[in-house]
Amino acid sequence: MAQRREYRVAGQAEPISHFTDAVQAGDLLFVSGVVPVDVNRELVGGDDVVAQARAVFANMRDVLAAAGCTFADVVKVTVFLTDIGDRALVNPVRQEVFGDARPASTLVEISALVIPGARIEVDAVALIPS
Repeated sequence: MAQRREYRVAGQAEPISHFTDAVQAGDLLFVSGVVPVDVNRELVGGDDVVAQARAVFANMRDVLAAAGCTFADVVKVTVFLTDIGDRALVNPVRQEVFGDARPASTLVEISALVIPGARIEVDAVALIPS
């Protein structure tokens, strides 16, 4: 029988809907969309998309670590931006975070995110190391 485990990670804001930070299904970890907020769900980074991206990936790092993963284990990311023009600003942050690892990726421009002022959200799928 395939293993399923839900992760609620200390230091992450309480979900605002019926979901959890990540779900392990067998050898895969599905990380919910991560937005640039602190534990109190306050926006981090103001209107600076680079600072927001750094906050998103810092939160994601903690979620991945809870399941024994790093960014090197990520096989797929989806990046949601409220302005597609921000792609050029966010890409260097992604390169810093992922280093030599190159996950499959989708980038989508959307009209808004659930957190007012948020300009970026990222979800991911990782392969849990054995």
